[in-house]
Amino acid sequence: MARKYPVGLQDFSEIRTGGYVYVDKTAYVHKLVDEGKYYFLSRPRRFGKSLFVSTMDYLFKGRQELFEGLYISDKWDWTKKNPIIKISFAAISHKEKGLYNAIDDQLDKIGTKYNITFNETTISAKFQELIEKLSLQSGKVVVLIDEYDKPIIDYLGTDEAGMVVAKANRDTLKSFYSILKDADPFLKLVFITGVSKFSKVSVFSDLNNLKDLTLNPDFSGICGVTQSELERCFEQELADYDEKKIKKWYNGYNWRGSESVYNPFSLLNYFASPSSDFINYWFASGTPTFLVNLSKQYQQYDFECVEIAPSQLDAYDLEQLQLIPLMFQTGYLTIKNYDTETGIYQLGYPNEEVRKSYIEFLANAYTNSKVDSVLILANQMSRALNIADFDKVQSIINSIFKSIPYQIWQNENEHYYHALVHLTFRLLGIYSESEVQSADGRLDALVQLQNYVYCFEFKLDGSAELALQQIKDKGYLQPFLQQNKTCIGIGLNFSTITKKVEKLIWEEIK
Repeated sequence: MARKYPVGLQDFSEIRTGGYVYVDKTAYVHKLVDEGKYYFLSRPRRFGKSLFVSTMDYLFKGRQELFEGLYISDKWDWTKKNPIIKISFAAISHKEKGLYNAIDDQLDKIGTKYNITFNETTISAKFQELIEKLSLQSGKVVVLIDEYDKPIIDYLGTDEAGMVVAKANRDTLKSFYSILKDADPFLKLVFITGVSKFSKVSVFSDLNNLKDLTLNPDFSGICGVTQSELERCFEQELADYDEKKIKKWYNGYNWRGSESVYNPFSLLNYFASPSSDFINYWFASGTPTFLVNLSKQYQQYDFECVEIAPSQLDAYDLEQLQLIPLMFQTGYLTIKNYDTETGIYQLGYPNEEVRKSYIEFLANAYTNSKVDSVLILANQMSRALNIADFDKVQSIINSIFKSIPYQIWQNENEHYYHALVHLTFRLLGIYSESEVQSADGRLDALVQLQNYVYCFEFKLDGSAELALQQIKDKGYLQPFLQQNKTCIGIGLNFSTITKKVEKLIWEEIK
């Protein structure tokens, strides 16, 4: 019998009563309630934040029947129930009504639910009144805020008018959250989720006792699916699918945990699909146009190994948006390594889905191509290299560059050249390495195929002969001569005047 996967479902009760596969995260809820009171969690979109908030909602409502067989079932006092203020900023129609009015409506709905009449009129004062009256009426209050930054995130990358709205929404949120600190005597738990940690929002400045779980190793698996959870909950699926490929495509996210996690949206979509094709499910659900535009603006295209200080990951300012922290928070980069001595993080693409998709998206943005995607041309180049057709290789490289508008090329020819060469060769796949570090210098590109190993050296308005000679002098192919493959060095010179490969020469290295 086919199993049911909760693709896109965010309601804990629906998943538990509908017979869907559920990965038990209730141990984290138990730990949260035991160890503290105020929490913030940042995770990318579609990563399970809303489901976790829903789980907490039903737990504090005392819905014991939904938790049978789960970790927390015999560890919770089911006789106690707490009043709950739950607000999802993804569901309050802030664009249609305006953020202030949308929050006001939501507070009125919650007040009506608990038979509370407001005396106050501003949203911050009504929020405080709601907490105090609920506490006196039914016990200490649980505040659950999901996607707190949605009214800000929705306007990133829009026009100037959109950014004005984003900043106004930030100020509205600052006023709204400002009452939480003084409401402490009436609160049982405060749990807030979002994608980014924007500065100048008082939830992070005024509420200084808020514990940030984002990079806490003990909570790295609070969202997503760990390897042990995959093996325990999806044993049936792993018997039918290639586990190594699943891990390569959808695993790799890490927030300083002992093990990385799978993207739950892509994983569930993959298992629910009638085919076994590896598709960019998560990436396709939210096109990163804004980030790609920032990548071009800052002239950054290599994200395989990026170093960043902890302070850069801690807060975000709408007036000074930084590309790398945004890519990390939105899930396009993740932690690959952490140096405990220096505190420096090394970031990179989490998996093949994000790596391949982002590189293709960025390469197409660089070429402004509306006809041939760079991925198609890269695949054609791969086929040409498999049969050592160097005329075809030269033709493909020229095709990649020909669609760049003249004015852009004239202003930024060197940057565009290096960016597109790098991105194209990255798209060749797992056996392509750009700017590989060798013992005697840095080679431009190395491509390993079944029968060939190619070393490329590129020159811009230089000499193809000198490029080939550099490959030989530096011994770039020496480590590969014993692999029973044909090793070929390729020197290539590109002209900024004609926007074409002026000359390509090659030689077998023995």
